[in-house]
Amino acid sequence: MRTHPATPTEVDSWLTALRRRGHLHRVDSGPEGIWTVQRTRHSRPWTLHHPVLAMDWIEDLVRDVRRQHSEASR
Repeated sequence: MRTHPATPTEVDSWLTALRRRGHLHRVDSGPEGIWTVQRTRHSRPWTLHHPVLAMDWIEDLVRDVRRQHSEASR
């Protein structure tokens, strides 16, 4: 459980790491804590309008990546 609110810097760090590891196709940072993300080249872009919402989306993505990784290792 989080003890402090998410910050734009934290979101930028997570999105950069996920992009570098190949889990995101595209990440665009906009003004005032708005991000546009795209998982694959052919997937629909998502717009994340607030750091808390962005961290929720990132959490879902990380869970999905972990689930795919564990299924692939079986």
